[in-house]
Amino acid sequence: MSSKILKKEKNIVTLEFTVSKDDFEKAVNKAYLKVKNNINIKGFRKGKAPRHIIEKIYGKSIFYDEALDIAVQEAYPAAVEELKLDIIDSPKIDVEKFEEGEDLVFKAEVEVMPEVELPQYKGVEVVKTDIKVTDDDIQRELKHIQDKNARIVEVTDRPVQKGDFVTIDYEGFVGEEKFEGGTAENQTLEIGSNSFIPGFEDQLTGKSKGEEVQVKVTFPEDYHAENLRGKEAVFNVKIHEIKAKELPELDDEFAKDVSEFDTLKELKEDIRKVLEQKAADQVRISNDNNVITKIVNDTDLEVPEVLIQREIEYLGRNYEQRLRQQGFTGKEYDELINNLVNQYKESARPQAEFNVKTELVLDAIIKKEGINVSEDEIKEEVDKIAQSYKIEEDRLEGFKDSIMNSSKGYIEETLQKRKVIDMLVENAVFVDAPEKKETVEILESEEKEEGQKDQD
Repeated sequence: MSSKILKKEKNIVTLEFTVSKDDFEKAVNKAYLKVKNNINIKGFRKGKAPRHIIEKIYGKSIFYDEALDIAVQEAYPAAVEELKLDIIDSPKIDVEKFEEGEDLVFKAEVEVMPEVELPQYKGVEVVKTDIKVTDDDIQRELKHIQDKNARIVEVTDRPVQKGDFVTIDYEGFVGEEKFEGGTAENQTLEIGSNSFIPGFEDQLTGKSKGEEVQVKVTFPEDYHAENLRGKEAVFNVKIHEIKAKELPELDDEFAKDVSEFDTLKELKEDIRKVLEQKAADQVRISNDNNVITKIVNDTDLEVPEVLIQREIEYLGRNYEQRLRQQGFTGKEYDELINNLVNQYKESARPQAEFNVKTELVLDAIIKKEGINVSEDEIKEEVDKIAQSYKIEEDRLEGFKDSIMNSSKGYIEETLQKRKVIDMLVENAVFVDAPEKKETVEILESEEKEEGQKDQD
């Protein structure tokens, strides 16, 4: 078999490949063996008629359609391998020459991975991310821990205020009619949480335990129940109970109760250490993303539509999985899930295109730089993965073998990506962000000068 490229326009390749008459004859015989059981010939049991008898009755071409498919299925992949084409879609194949007793010639048009013309990717200049942990951050985290350890106590000596938890009964009416979902008993509501219709919680503020309140609200125009959108409603509410958070004192005893530390000072120091580590991780991720984004945006590359569509489908599947994990399981949610996923996919194109372009650019840099991953590096990564699952010692080696057999290629690609990103970030030039305040002052100064000129 021989093959050659006839032309290439962008990432569309037209190639020609030949199937010898001997190979086609083998394909015809395979076609005969495949379809003979479906042919009835008088004097023979079904499926037992010789090939030459069938051809004599129906003509030699009876097996040609099937034989052409068989020949293409064998010859086309061989042509792709011979020409070293990185195809990304199914080909369009036509028969160019088909004469009895001669070699067959096919022409195929197929989409291949685009050639990436890389920009300058070493020494790119990006604004560095800088996150500083402040005393206010420490205090917010400490307040969060304090809230988590608060007691809920009953309030009897004052009316409802923001932050309280009230237990209420309510009945909702639109006009004179009760509406579905508008009635409840012993419902707990946090005042200020904005979990009820806008204005509902505000009208309970200042009311007392045992008091009956008439709350008037208007349903939002985007309310989930279409029949209530924009309509005025009245709720008859009875307040049964008022409770409030009782926060523990922020002192050494508090530190002992909520942590392994003996003093509040030690707890604060540990909070700072944890927040600084989180900040360092965020800075690293942000700087990595900024460098990659800069290089990808500088790359002039038309991303093939087929790859964008595949990425959109991939993102859609991930989105659906996240929804299912949040509890949207069962047939009753299928229609809702489908609608949400379709809406997501409609808006996912820019992200999908960027994702694909990023992969193409990083792969091109990996190839140009000759970035490889050793067997030892792969084994080390497999060890880390296995350790994260906390597998028992007697099952550990078998588990690692399973990872190697099923995911070695993926792990190798992941490590290559990690190496190339590290290399790009290491070679990047990080600059401080311009100070906006100075810019504003300069603009104000210029405006004053222009005003002075006008007066002159």
